[in-house]
Amino acid sequence: MDIRKLKGFRDILPGEALVWQHIEAAARRVFGLYGFEEIRLPLLEETRLFSRSIGEATDIVEKEMYTFADTGGTSVTLRPEGTASAVRAYLENGLHRTDPKAKLYYMGPMFRRERPQKGRLRQFHQVGAECFGWDEPGADADVLCLLWDFFGDLGLSGRVSLEVNSLGCAPDRSRYVGRLREHLRPRAEGLCENCRRRLEVNPLRVIDCKSVHCREVTADVPSLLDDLCGDCADHFARVRRLLDLQGVPHAVNPRMVRGLDYYNRTTFELLSGDLGAQNAVAAGGRYDGLVETLGGPAVPALGFGLGVERLILLLGADAASRPRPLVTLIHHGAEGLERALVLRRELLGRGILADIDYESRSFKAQFRAADRAGSRFALVLGEDEVAAGTAALKDLGAGTQEVLAVSDVVRRLTEASSVDS
Repeated sequence: MDIRKLKGFRDILPGEALVWQHIEAAARRVFGLYGFEEIRLPLLEETRLFSRSIGEATDIVEKEMYTFADTGGTSVTLRPEGTASAVRAYLENGLHRTDPKAKLYYMGPMFRRERPQKGRLRQFHQVGAECFGWDEPGADADVLCLLWDFFGDLGLSGRVSLEVNSLGCAPDRSRYVGRLREHLRPRAEGLCENCRRRLEVNPLRVIDCKSVHCREVTADVPSLLDDLCGDCADHFARVRRLLDLQGVPHAVNPRMVRGLDYYNRTTFELLSGDLGAQNAVAAGGRYDGLVETLGGPAVPALGFGLGVERLILLLGADAASRPRPLVTLIHHGAEGLERALVLRRELLGRGILADIDYESRSFKAQFRAADRAGSRFALVLGEDEVAAGTAALKDLGAGTQEVLAVSDVVRRLTEASSVDS
């Protein structure tokens, strides 16, 4: 076969898909407890949704988006992140009128054409949450508690750390950007080519650069926290106090500016030391002006996205295993197969996982298959059993066997299933 998957894309095979389902089930469980409801968003949006919301001078819009003209000539883009689409859906579907205080979550693929590396692909997957309608610090703290509890539900709270910062309001950032430019211009020669350009169009992104040289140049930049107005400083202090009261450990990182233009006030990242340089597994913040930027009313909002591929690197490929069948039905002859299929359907209807081999292989081969599947029981329907209207139920662990009337098989296995659960 000479057709291969594209670079930066991958197949998720059945064994690994179990880990994905494990993560998704945890998200639905924890997010639901916090009152968030699932929304399903399209993969393809008009390009201007992202250029307007994310920012023209960001790496995503400038270099990483999969953008093309459709047959009607409209410029469209495979979504590079979920927040802009969630805001668009919130406005277009009138939730800002019918449900202005909305808590939404989503999961699915995102697309960015960047260099593939460990935990970072061109088609990657996120679980995200967006909280509309509250500007109170309690909303920020609640979203961070949700995120912390989600990682705790997966058994990962000991392997991640939470860092927080505040970007303040627009006047705060304007003051800071002026001071930042003044500080960095004499040092511009030490910056990478991208950051020399960013210094004029989006200087906050210079602090976010991962280049070793740029990080050395920016090591002593002034802190944005020193430019916060009274309201923003009080908001950030209240968020931190509420996290302390609820036992969520965190540290302040004044260098954290995030890569998207729409953030203000609280920003945060969840980091793991087990992932190397690409150590963020979740990130987000408050974006109070985005709804208005996209044509809606002034609705405060905040949210986050977490990377599923990076989460799987933390959990490991064996974080979830295939469910084992309670019983494998072993048969011989056409009538034995028919009776086995009828019994299996009854068992499945009661929620009992039952396996069967459609081929009339030898009993020895079918018993080996039952062992490989991890079945607790084998139910034998050979020629003698079919003729007598019975079935032989063998406990594969104990090595014991009992003969049952066919009419008693479902009842007996239902009892065994209830004991196991």
